[in-house]
Parts: sequence; C-alpha cells; structure tokens
Amino acid sequence: MIIEIVKESGPITGEQIAERLSLTRATLRPDLAILTMAGYLDARPRVGYFYTGKSGNQMLAEKVKNITVNEYQSRPVVVQESASVYDAICTMFLEDVGTLFVVDKHITLVGVLSRKDLLRASLGKQALESIPVSIIMTRMPNITVCKQDDLIIEVANKLIEKQIDGLPIVVEVEYGSRFEVVGRITKTNITALLVDLANDEVI
Repeated sequence: MIIEIVKESGPITGEQIAERLSLTRATLRPDLAILTMAGYLDARPRVGYFYTGKSGNQMLAEKVKNITVNEYQSRPVVVQESASVYDAICTMFLEDVGTLFVVDKHITLVGVLSRKDLLRASLGKQALESIPVSIIMTRMPNITVCKQDDLIIEVANKLIEKQIDGLPIVVEVEYGSRFEVVGRITKTNITALLVDLANDEVI
C-alpha cells in the first residue's frame, strides 16, 4: 500500500503518507525505513519519498554485484610441496575439502591439488607414500587466483568457466612475484551466499 501511494503521488512526505493511511508518522517510520533500505523507495531531505522503479530482481542483482570475496571466504587448507600424495589424500579427507593449496617453505603458493589430481595418482601402481604432490599438482602460473576485494560474482563466473571447485584467495608478496594464500572461496561458499539471499540475510 505504501509503495502504491508513493508511485501515485511521489515525491511525498512521510506525514502525507501517514495521513492517507490514517496512521501516525511514528507508526509508519519503521516501514518506510525498511522500504528505503530494501531499495523500493528513495528519500530526499525536504522533498520526500519517491518510487525507485526497481523490481525485486533488479535490486537482488545489484546486491549480489556488490558482495566481495572477503564476506564469504573460508580458511585455506594447505600442504607442503614435499608432502606425499598419501598425506594429501589424508588431509583432504580429514579437512573435508575438495581442493588443497600447495605451498613452499616460504608459505608461497606453488600449486593446487584437486580431487581429480589425487584420484588420478591413486589409479597408478606406485606407492602413494613415495610420490610428492609437486609431481601431480597444477603449478603456477596455471593457477587461477582471486583477492579478498574481488567481487564474488566474478569469482563465481571463474569457477564455472574453469569448471573447478574453488580458488585460493591470495595477497601479493614481493611486488606480485609471489602469492601468499590467505583464504579460499568455493562452490560451498557461493551456495551459502545463495541461502542468505533467499533468507534475506544479506545486507
């Protein structure tokens, strides 16, 4: 009803809206605040409220496009490049993740291990305890990375495009020549965002 009044008569003051609904301005204040925060209405001092003309879908799209990686990132799970394939399989199982990030002694990202990499290695007849992960991992510079201030929608597009489960979140060390892993963003994180959107829990 409030939106219809503003559509018809906007810009219109809160007092005028309250008068039409036979309510006090104080009673109406929370509703106007919610509609303004949600993006259906806009308010200008000394002018009043007016209808933004945006649909629910448009506002949802705008909301998603402003969410950054750091809002939904998870703790990274890393293994040393000297670790064995057997150790990596155990780590993946115990940590319940689909991607491991391989680091060197300086904690610099040097590789990525997926479930497929470990499965492929385990199909051979070699002893998994004797194969270092450095032999089977995907190496830099063939690793797609992201940063904490990247937009989550762009990262989601990378996951789809590359057909991978997750990306390391990195910070540049030594002017971009090395990367340190500070987090991970996965399909599970994207799903958590989707659930929050459905429950209207994203600000």
